[in-house]
Amino acid sequence: MIGRIPVLDVRPLVDCGRRPAKAVAEETFQVTATVFREGHDAVAANVVLMDPGGRPGPWTPMRELAPGTDRWGADVTPVSEGRWTYTVEAWSDPVTTWRQHARIKIPAGIDTALVLAEGAELYERAAGGVPKRDGREAVLAAVDALRDTSRPAAARLAAGLGAPGDAAEARARVGVVGWRGRRGR
Repeated sequence: MIGRIPVLDVRPLVDCGRRPAKAVAEETFQVTATVFREGHDAVAANVVLMDPGGRPGPWTPMRELAPGTDRWGADVTPVSEGRWTYTVEAWSDPVTTWRQHARIKIPAGIDTALVLAEGAELYERAAGGVPKRDGREAVLAAVDALRDTSRPAAARLAAGLGAPGDAAEARARVGVVGWRGRRGR
């Protein structure tokens, strides 16, 4: 069954997944997948390597390889010999979606107060997942700027768009609606 955020055509893949792809320990290789969703909301994805004991390692954020192609990729490196596996995860990315909408609506004067309030709420929720050392204070400063009604809407938006949106990739985990995708070997 394909969910709301399909993860398709995961590679590397040998013989339709019947045989493991091979790499040398410490050799970096790229994992790619087609990731998309219905509608206009943004998605994000990552790869989780699992060691031969089945323990998940750190996740590696994927990036869209060419804008508009829905093809995502990330470089990963197994650190020892053995049968490693990987999982591609994908989810709806509400902060990137907000940024896209805000860049259109604020200059056009459409729903300005609502858009800025929504951005402040998203960043406030995201800040909870950002460690202090990774920029939590900067994210909270963006929240304050988005809520500062004494400033013009354009200045508030600039502060929101200038926030360290990638801080610890926590922003993409706000309100996660995702799909653990195909597993490779």
